[in-house]
Amino acid sequence: MKKKPTAPYPPHKPAAGWDSIRSVAFKIWEETYTGRGVKSLLKLNQPKGFDCPSCAWPDPDPDQVSSFAEYCENGAKAVAWEASKCLVDEKFFHSHSIETLLQKSDHWLEKQGRIARPFIIRPGSDHYVPISWEEAFTIISSTLNALDHPEEAIFYTSGRTSNEAAFLYQCMVRQFGTNNLPDCSNMCHEASGKALKETLGIGKASVTINDIPKAELMLIFGQNPGTNAPRMLSALQKLKANGGKIIAVNPLPEAGLMQFRNPQKPWEWIGKATQIQDLYLPLTINADWALLKALQKILLGYEREDPGSVLDATFIAQKTNGYTEFLKDLDELDQDNLIAATGLSKDSVTEAAKLIKGKRKVIIAWAMGITQHSNAESTIREFVNLLLMLGAIGKEGAGTLPVRGHSNVQGDRTMGIWEKMPDTFLDKLGKAFDFSPPRKHGVAAVDAIKLMQSDKGKVFFGMGGNFALAAPDTQKVFTALRQCTLTVQVSTKLNRSHLIHGETALILPCLGRTERDSTPLCDQFVSTEDTAGRIRMSKGDLTPVSENLKSEVGIVCGLARALLGEENTTDWEGMAQNYDLIRDKIEEVIPGFENFNVRIRQPGGFYLPNGPRNGSFDTPDKKAQFTVNPWPIRQKAPETFILMTIRSHDQFNTTVYGMDDRYRGIKKRDVILMHMEDMKERNIKEGDRLKITSHFAGENRVLEGFKAVPYELPKGTLAVYFPEGNVLVAMDNKSKESLCPSSKYIEVSLEKSMEV
Repeated sequence: MKKKPTAPYPPHKPAAGWDSIRSVAFKIWEETYTGRGVKSLLKLNQPKGFDCPSCAWPDPDPDQVSSFAEYCENGAKAVAWEASKCLVDEKFFHSHSIETLLQKSDHWLEKQGRIARPFIIRPGSDHYVPISWEEAFTIISSTLNALDHPEEAIFYTSGRTSNEAAFLYQCMVRQFGTNNLPDCSNMCHEASGKALKETLGIGKASVTINDIPKAELMLIFGQNPGTNAPRMLSALQKLKANGGKIIAVNPLPEAGLMQFRNPQKPWEWIGKATQIQDLYLPLTINADWALLKALQKILLGYEREDPGSVLDATFIAQKTNGYTEFLKDLDELDQDNLIAATGLSKDSVTEAAKLIKGKRKVIIAWAMGITQHSNAESTIREFVNLLLMLGAIGKEGAGTLPVRGHSNVQGDRTMGIWEKMPDTFLDKLGKAFDFSPPRKHGVAAVDAIKLMQSDKGKVFFGMGGNFALAAPDTQKVFTALRQCTLTVQVSTKLNRSHLIHGETALILPCLGRTERDSTPLCDQFVSTEDTAGRIRMSKGDLTPVSENLKSEVGIVCGLARALLGEENTTDWEGMAQNYDLIRDKIEEVIPGFENFNVRIRQPGGFYLPNGPRNGSFDTPDKKAQFTVNPWPIRQKAPETFILMTIRSHDQFNTTVYGMDDRYRGIKKRDVILMHMEDMKERNIKEGDRLKITSHFAGENRVLEGFKAVPYELPKGTLAVYFPEGNVLVAMDNKSKESLCPSSKYIEVSLEKSMEV
């Protein structure tokens, strides 16, 4: 039988190893002074250093932290990027108009360096000009106080904001009178939080980093750890060394899940790399639900043939509810139809079931390949169903692992950055600060765009991030931001959101994680929460790149006093000088932070309470919930494709460090990944430029001129890079439960672009 030709991409090279070391060295040399860069890396993720400003992967326990290199390639890039030797100053903006800057790439914008001082662009102007901090706060506060209602203002938050800054930020916003607190969670793991909260009682991971090596089996769905959480590979390597197995489920093969060389172990840089995945299931996009139900049916069949060999009947009886209804629904499903929907062979699905059979220590990990679907919550509830069948919750080496993206995105939510915080939180917040918090729910990210579109959202304040590019439906986001009376961005480096601005726009530059945060009292530190719920100290020690920067805490406190007036009784000035006072207030309001100022100073910090980790569930009946989730079938036209957005290895979120997607062998960003047979059927050759048109609810969106690249992915499936692909994501193509955009399921058609 003649073997089918395979695509030239990806090149199937091992992840990490010497290539990572070389890439880090180049970025340090390119972006910053070598001594400054090396000094930062020696403090990165150390118990007395600063938390990585990149991903939220947990640090090892203090006695297991590498004193030399407790970081990954992309974490080092983030540090080099932040420690830039270049400055965006008055001279820069004098030489560059908004019109000129809009023609530059996003990579070029951020590469210009750190923003050196506050800047403003006034109505009718095309240039940012310097402004003092005092005048900036006056303009913001007077504009906000002149609104007809506080709900005309939107206060967005990025994941990198510290716990202390996030807590004060939401407190200021609620004292102002609104719950309009959208954040980046609305666009990534919102579905995880919702599904886990209703089934297990808490919307966070139930495992820690120490559970991973103890697992007998890990299933990884819709995640690319080699790029998005590279330090996860070290934990997976330990799991493999202990005899554990790994099943990878993803439409694209990812280098980090195939072969890995630990960059902290030079003896691994040559010779045979560690094979991470034992079984790879390249299912079709959004067929995860069908795969999970097929696995459940096969495992149930094994159990009925040999009772007690697969399911944990004691756990199910004592710790769960809803099992009878779950079984009834499962029995009504047709196994062959489920397997057919996955695009996988029956043999490969059966092989996966056999790997699961007999295991009790099972972890299921996932990321945005799962959460950015209209039916994400149903899929995540099926993860829980599978784990509950096995009794794989509440024990070492077993449980749920939603792998959060940005550092402290989880901490922001813990601190109250959410448009619908529960009354228990608001009651304690009001008591601690002597005010009555608003109770009406605010807007999440997608609805914030609609509020601005309707002219009812007149002020947009961004606490970090790059909302203009991170949000879906790019052109509508641009239009919405430009309709605002005022836009404000708290930032470290220049990005697209500074150029897509309101009638008046302000840039407020803040300290980075790497930099020393000094007040007249002493040097301060902040805290963060990782994806496993551990709270740790973060203290930078580099000299700030400019004397005109303020900390995030300093910005919030200064603005809060100007906005809320001298009569406001909150001690904004005291908290700006002494962050211990902020942590005292956090302790008053949020459970789990008892004795905060003492415990945060202990090496490694502390874990927040987590019921499922201990086998207890904060649900109405105090049991874990089996659920019944209807088959989430989405219809599409026969001639169309399903496209997903992906990230390259040389980027983190909207920050593009370079053009080299090394693990995929691609060195350009204006590309569309296609199956070779799809290209052949449509007479498309590698390098042909294509017009991509997305279709949703009768509306079309277009991305023009992207080059075709043959790639190993399921037939009928396409991929483009984020954030470029966001222009194709309709705002209403989202989950009805969490409102998370469906960036991994976009129906599109293709045609060749007209030759220029």
